[in-house]
Order: sequence, then structure tokens, then C-alpha cells
Amino acid sequence: MSDIHFAPLVEQAAAIRAKKISPVELIDSHLACIAKLNPALNAYVHVDADAARTRARAAESELANPKSASDLAPLHGVPLSIKSSFEVTSWRTECGSQLRKNYVASEDAVIVKRLRDAGAVFLGSTNVPEFLMAYETDNLLYGRTNNPWDLSRTPGGSSGGEAAAIAAGISAGGIGSDGGGSIRIPAHYSGICGFKPTPGRIPATGHYPASAGPFAQMGVVGPMARTVADIIALFDVITGPDIGDPASAPIATHHPTATETRKLRIAFFEDDGTTPVTEETAAAVRAAADGLRAQGFTVETWHPRNMQRVWQLWWNLFGRGVQMVFEPTVDGREAELSPIYTAFRATVSAEPRLTAQELLNTLLGRDALRAMILEKMEELPILISPVCAIPAFRHRERDWTVRGQKVEYLKAMSYAQWWNILGFPAAVVPFAQSPEGLPIGAQIIGRPWCDEEVLAVARAVESAGSGFRRPPDLKL
Repeated sequence: MSDIHFAPLVEQAAAIRAKKISPVELIDSHLACIAKLNPALNAYVHVDADAARTRARAAESELANPKSASDLAPLHGVPLSIKSSFEVTSWRTECGSQLRKNYVASEDAVIVKRLRDAGAVFLGSTNVPEFLMAYETDNLLYGRTNNPWDLSRTPGGSSGGEAAAIAAGISAGGIGSDGGGSIRIPAHYSGICGFKPTPGRIPATGHYPASAGPFAQMGVVGPMARTVADIIALFDVITGPDIGDPASAPIATHHPTATETRKLRIAFFEDDGTTPVTEETAAAVRAAADGLRAQGFTVETWHPRNMQRVWQLWWNLFGRGVQMVFEPTVDGREAELSPIYTAFRATVSAEPRLTAQELLNTLLGRDALRAMILEKMEELPILISPVCAIPAFRHRERDWTVRGQKVEYLKAMSYAQWWNILGFPAAVVPFAQSPEGLPIGAQIIGRPWCDEEVLAVARAVESAGSGFRRPPDLKL
């Protein structure tokens, strides 16, 4: 594979502008590598080579006589992928379920339109767990996706196909969605960057499940790429209001200066006192905090309280509430469901059905706890924490022993889940390695609507850590 495959998205765009590589060469090269690597990874479930080449030829023609490089769109000719839960005209949007088999989109999701207008070339769509309801990407339609760092492990879910493609260099970047860590955990497991914005900053119009009810409360769509600079480039293109997203808000983009960023006080915590994290994960968070301190930031420790209650509120909506949303779709067709989704349903069904009173208490409790944490964040507006208790796990594992304590599947992911129910923006950057050589990310959390502050600090954290590294040779 050429070095250009692993170059940051912004460098690929710059190389096209400088005519160091043509869009056709770049797309053809990516398509060739997809043909080579995807059989082992199973990151892509659909590759539209003809459309990608047609778009690349058009991009090359536009390069011939531009008035100036500034006349070109910011992502001119850049190859992207997109999670298969987004509508792309004439592509299947099956969301990993046999219940949606052969569903074909009739129009583009809003962010797909925005990325096309910015010059991007879509290579294909990537794999997900059924209905996005798992941290392992596997389904009955297309099978499981493997982690480029170790094929016996998952790249996470639900944006696992996106993470695997980007980490393997067969996509320059892409778009995922996140209702309980589904961008951030795959980024952590696969050694890339991911960003969960504040609900409303990036419209989810054209995503399945639709942004409504519990999905609008917790779920967002956001960029995934190999560097924070790439995340920012994608964010700037896709942010902005749209009436199809009920959380949408007209917030002006403002990237803080270096001086403004240094004034942001930082807090960090290694664990929540209940769910232990691996020693290497805790060490990575400490090192991230030390790296920021060395750059002139004010950094101190802080242990947020009531996080177990926050987790229960998240589960009431994401687990018990979402199960009720999907019931009309799946009732009578249970035999067609994937084992992973069936197991999720069984976990939810073991609990009492969510009542109207519990739902009301969940919404009230969420706002009360959110206000308590935000009061502290007036003083310490940025938090650094683990992304997950563990690095990438082996396929079908569901519990682990961490520091002598059993950690179960859902609780291992709690460090990401909290920020969905609270509605805080959060980024993940690759920072360190586990003893097995697996990536470990650091999570940067900020206040609602202060997304650009999170991204600015994420760049500083990135510079203090390992940054993106190529996965080991897949020996194909």
C-alpha cells in the first residue's frame, strides 16, 4: 500500500490540489486495496466502484482549469466511506438487519449531500451490527468485521466497519453514529480518532434509526478519521442546522485560538470507582493529563459523582426504551434476528417493562445530574477519561477480569455511555498501546455546544501521545 493511503485526509486533499496525485489515481488505488484487504476485514458491505470512478474523473476534469486552488471544494477528490445506516441514493441502507434486506435509499442523507458538495468521493458503505445495537460488528446479512490490529478481535460497534476501513487505510475518513459510544469505542479499539458532537450540531436527517424520541435524546452522527485535523475538516463541512433533526440548532462555528485553548482548565479521572479499567488504560489517561500539563494547561484530578445513576438513566432510554421503539418492527420476525441482537433483546427483556413514571423520572433525573456536572465544569470545562475499561476484545467475549474484578460487557463501555444521556460532546484520540500491542485511546469531554473546545484540546492530547499508527501487516 502506498503511503498516501495512510496520509491524513487533509494531506490527501492538499496533494490533489497541488496536482501531486490525481483524484482518479487516488480512487483507483483505494479501490485496489479494498479488493485486497476487505475479504479479511469485511469492513465494506457495499463498494460502488463505478460511481466512485465517475466522480473521480469529474474531479480530475475540474482540476484542469480552476481559477485558483481556492476555487476547489475543501474535500475535492478525497475518498470517504459511510456507515450503512445512512441513506445514500441507490445504495442499500439495511442497518445490518434481514428485516431491512434490500432496502434502497431514494435520496442522500443531509450530511452525505454536504460531503458531496464539499468534493468528497464515496467509495462504499460499511458494516454494522443489527440495528446498531452492539459493541461488536456482526450480523446475519454480511457477517462479522475484523479488527486490522488483530483479526481475532472486533473493531467495536456500531461504527465498526467505518473504524476498520479507516484504520486499514482503505478510506481516508468517514461518518459514524453514536448512541452509547458507537463512534468512540470503535475509534479506541481501532486506533483512530472519532468525535461525538453535541446533539443538534450535526444533523442526523437520513439516518436509520431516525433521530426522534430516545434517539434524538442520546444519538448523534459524527466524523471518524485518522487525525484530529481530519475530524475538524469533516466537522466544518457537515455541521449546521437542518429541520429534519429535532435537536438541530443554529450554532455558529468558532474554533478557539491557541491562547483561548490554553485557558481551558482540565480535569481528569482514571476510573469511576466502580468499574475498573486496565492498568495501561489508567496509565494512558494519566499520561494524557501530564502531556497537557507540560503544554501549559492547568490540570487537576476530579472524580465525578453519581455516575452509576447516570448509567442507569442511559440504560432506561438506550436499552429499555429503544427496545420498545423496535418492537413493532421485530414482533413476529424474531427468527430472522441475529444472535447478537437476540442476546441484547434478552438482556432487556429480563427487566421489567419501562413505565411512564420511570420514563418521566429518567428525563427529570437526567436534567438534574446534568446540571450538577455542568456546575463543576464551569470551573473545569474539559474532562479527560478512559474510553472503555478494556482494549479491543475477541469476538463474542462478553466479560473480562480487570484488576481482579469481573467486568461485564455493558459496564465496560460505561465511560462512553454517560456522555450520550448527558448530551456532552466527546472526542477520542489514539494515545497508547496495550501489552498485546492494541490501541488505547483517550477521551476528551466538554460542555454542550462547546464542541470546538473539545476538538482543540483533542489536538493537544494527540500531540502528546502516539497518534495514529499503521496496524501490523495483515500478511495478505
